[in-house]
Amino acid sequence: MSKTFEDFNFNKQVLSAIADAGYETPTPIQVKAMPSILNGQDVLGIAQTGTGKTAAYVLPIIMKLKYAQDNDIRALIVAPTRELAIQIEENVRLYAKYTDLRIVALYGGLGPKTQIEQLKKGLDILITTPGRFTDLYLEGHIATKKLQILVLDEADKMMDMGFMPQINKILEVVPQKRQNLLFSATMSAKVEKLSENFLLWPTKVEVSLQATPAETVTQELYFVPNFKTKINLLKVFVEDDPSVEKLIVFCKSRVNAENVYKFLLRRFNESHVKVLHANKGQNTRINSINAFKNEEVRILVATDVAARGIDVSNVTHVINFDVPVVIEDYVHRIGRTGRALNAGKAITFCNPAEELYIRKVEQLIRQTIPVYNIPEKVYIEETPYEERQSLAREIDDQKKRENPDFKGAFHEKKTQNQKAKFKAQRAKATGKRPVSSSKRKKR
Repeated sequence: MSKTFEDFNFNKQVLSAIADAGYETPTPIQVKAMPSILNGQDVLGIAQTGTGKTAAYVLPIIMKLKYAQDNDIRALIVAPTRELAIQIEENVRLYAKYTDLRIVALYGGLGPKTQIEQLKKGLDILITTPGRFTDLYLEGHIATKKLQILVLDEADKMMDMGFMPQINKILEVVPQKRQNLLFSATMSAKVEKLSENFLLWPTKVEVSLQATPAETVTQELYFVPNFKTKINLLKVFVEDDPSVEKLIVFCKSRVNAENVYKFLLRRFNESHVKVLHANKGQNTRINSINAFKNEEVRILVATDVAARGIDVSNVTHVINFDVPVVIEDYVHRIGRTGRALNAGKAITFCNPAEELYIRKVEQLIRQTIPVYNIPEKVYIEETPYEERQSLAREIDDQKKRENPDFKGAFHEKKTQNQKAKFKAQRAKATGKRPVSSSKRKKR
């Protein structure tokens, strides 16, 4: 028999908020995690994005705190990016709408003055990024002595972004007697080590194989020789495929994101496409996400900084314009589509230098991504000399990382050039003409 939210003995305020949010039945991660959290146990949750994990810990927190009390934080939720912090704040406010719980979110990109004023008024739940929390705590604006529950969300991303020193500082300044909740999309070695130090006899809940894309996402892979051909292939999807109703295009760098955005801007205009990356100001980033969320634009071009900070329903397609170098980001990217049991499609463009990463992605997700031929209507461009050289260097570097003894084609060429230069210098010094190796062989 399937569970309902009433089975968890939530109070009327929480159940009313759940009904307003349109949730009918709890997701698997909610069914597995919520009883343990409500019972006060430490929990390690392995769940990919789009599985309802935010509600899995926020609903029990609201139920446990019940109402506003004192002025200091009682629940602390730490997230790796400002986008995710904003998303969690929206969810907490939605679920706590029928309570008087006070919610504050702290993150960079905005001046701290307003955030400090909010802290002074008193709060119950604090959502924060590690850096901003550390800064305001050291300045004496945050008191942690009343803290009861500490949540680390997207722990694997925090490890990847190098937040371990800040996490350790947070763990040093919170009460030892507290409930700990750690959520991660993957169970990497770093996350495992963190969980051992952070959690006490935790209940581990896992809703699918680690780093496995949702079954509702169809995956496609195209081997594409160069950047311009990727643009030509993208053009076919955005212009000719009527099923592409709401699309996120992921790029590995801000430069690529800007170039793709400018191309799409020429094809359409700002009423169809927005761009999101770290060089954009905070307000611009929030406006871009909201425009996409509210269906004011149908295409969003983004770097991985936004991969886990976008909680948008009905995204029909994700296109990986570039294969991510951090292979775990592949799962987070394609998790933007196929959410809430809706069907979605994830399409990846792969150039020769990205083939190593796509093979590692396949090992991670334990799947072979189906390969499709580039449609005949797509013009396959000649790879320019500079891009060809860049791709070759990248492949050489990959081989060196995999095999330290590998010297590489560029190393060989460099060695030959150095030898020729040395011979010319010696000949100049001795007054003799250098003899090529081929002539020496003939003698």
